[in-house]
Amino acid sequence: MQPSSKMEHFQTFAKGKLKENRSALKNAIIYTRVSSKEQTENMSLDVQRKGCENFALKNKLIIKDTFGGTYESAQTDERNEFKRMVTFAKNSKEGISYIIVYSLERFSRTGENAIWLSRQLRELGITILSVTQPIDTSNPSGVLQQNILFLFSQYDNDLRRQKCVDGMREKLLRGEWVGVAPKGYSYDHSSNSREQKIVINADGRYVKKIFELKAFDKLSNTQICEVINKMGFKITMQRLCEMLRNPFYCGLISHNLLNGQVAKGKHPAIISEEIFLQANELMKKNAKNFHGYKQNKIEDNLPLKQFVVCAECNTPFTGYIVKKKNLWYYKCNRIGCKCNKSARHLHQKFEEILDHYSLKKQYVNPIIDAISELYFKRSSESFDESAGIKTKIAEVEQNLATIEERYALGKINDEIFERTSLKFKAEKKALEESLDNSFINLSNPYKTIAEAVEKVANIKDLWVSQDALEKQKFQFLCFPGGIQYDRKIDHYRTVNVNPALKLIDSISGNFDKEKADKPKAFFDLSASVVPTGIEPVSKV
Repeated sequence: MQPSSKMEHFQTFAKGKLKENRSALKNAIIYTRVSSKEQTENMSLDVQRKGCENFALKNKLIIKDTFGGTYESAQTDERNEFKRMVTFAKNSKEGISYIIVYSLERFSRTGENAIWLSRQLRELGITILSVTQPIDTSNPSGVLQQNILFLFSQYDNDLRRQKCVDGMREKLLRGEWVGVAPKGYSYDHSSNSREQKIVINADGRYVKKIFELKAFDKLSNTQICEVINKMGFKITMQRLCEMLRNPFYCGLISHNLLNGQVAKGKHPAIISEEIFLQANELMKKNAKNFHGYKQNKIEDNLPLKQFVVCAECNTPFTGYIVKKKNLWYYKCNRIGCKCNKSARHLHQKFEEILDHYSLKKQYVNPIIDAISELYFKRSSESFDESAGIKTKIAEVEQNLATIEERYALGKINDEIFERTSLKFKAEKKALEESLDNSFINLSNPYKTIAEAVEKVANIKDLWVSQDALEKQKFQFLCFPGGIQYDRKIDHYRTVNVNPALKLIDSISGNFDKEKADKPKAFFDLSASVVPTGIEPVSKV
């Protein structure tokens, strides 16, 4: 009996499941995407699709299907075309080995979730390939670099969101409202002026009557609802309370983005400031008489208040003190939930979470060097890409100037001029957007990276040493949107983690597997860039 045939008899005793080897397959799918409806009017989708097709042709891949081709925000992976693409890749009977995207941010900007999804796909033998960011994910170094780029994409999103928030805040401080106009107001679009104009509409008289019934007639909210509804202005009790507490109606602006400030608005007031204060003073007295107590908004012993939410019902935790024992507790106020926990216990659990993101002292300098090295590498690549894009923009502008000159001289008719100029303008807009999405430039990158890493090194001690107000600011900086407490496991669930924390934690986790004094052996990023083709190196 031959040795090979003898081994076949023992094959039934082998453990584990034989994995399907997709690496030899050449089947691939393409996914393209833009973020907004307006972007579909330019050539961005065509540029992505052609780039992916040329990439597949160059690497001898067989395109089985194309997905996307529309606008879908990458801030969430709950996208119709995206989900359809992932489902097809996982379940295709033909065996899909590659998902081709123009760049990794086209695939996803969700950071941590994108890392999780890419790992799930790799376990199925499916590799994500980026036309503009060729990375070999068959080795740990390449996987880490791809993960870092996913996190940078989310970080870029967060920066853009912050810029948008800052712009909205400045607008509010100037007295200009953002969003839907409150009941009783509407935007005046008849004016040719660029300046925002809000006017009082027909419902304004009902709003004025509501405040007068409260301030002068001293009616209860229930009575006011009855009177106003009979007048033909339908309003609920909840909406009534919101209106009575909104200083917009006396010419002021109050908004979450103003961080506790009130600004003077440019819109006309429906009531005077005196009537507004008088109405709210009556509401405050009624609330105090009804509840019989006054609640402190910020309590030094309850820094996690409104930051921690119940995992079961998503209700923010409030707090209270048992005076006889002088013990503080957090609780969920949802009726029937009955989730009460001692403040000391939840603080200890939160410190454990922070401890997870703390750094060992010997890792601080190597991590600073590793992140700085990656930053400068990507910054250099981005500079070269930006220079190439600027050259193309200059060429398009020259083509546009030429076509305008030929039109002015009567060498081409209106139809040809309009069609050609629109094409060049769309191409220029697409290139300018690509330029805007270039790598983030920091004025002093090494110092900025060093300061961030050094803070993370003692993140728990930093939180413990601060007062309640500073603790709350720090909490939301580390975990935007708060965290969930799950009493079934008696621990927290971190829903949204600061990208910088995730990046440092990812690198630190890999340092635990490698020697701390040899970080470059693991972060040899040049080895993760594919030199030729895309096929992984065969194992002997």
